[in-house]
Amino acid sequence: MLKLTLEMGGDNIEVVINNNELLFFDVSSGTTTTIEGLRLSKAGCIKEFPDLENNPEWKKETVNRFKEKMKTYRNEMEKMEYIKNELIKQGYRALFYQRGGHRPQKIKGE
Repeated sequence: MLKLTLEMGGDNIEVVINNNELLFFDVSSGTTTTIEGLRLSKAGCIKEFPDLENNPEWKKETVNRFKEKMKTYRNEMEKMEYIKNELIKQGYRALFYQRGGHRPQKIKGE
């Protein structure tokens, strides 16, 4: 199990990666969700996938493409790096990662 802590503004988000399971935890509200429960920006999704601009099912297709992308990675560290890099592009700042319940490690250079 791997946990990634990110910050945007004053809000902290934790991403928990456990093999093929991916959970998002909003520290301020105390809510946990899967990728399906996240609020996605249509503009951001269209920027990533321009072919979805006129698709009424853009959110569902975006989630499916994300899940397929996650399957291509071999381990939790590769998945964490991908998620971290994608969220940094959206304005998040990576703070820590924690592996297997051990002490959190600060992410350098972010």
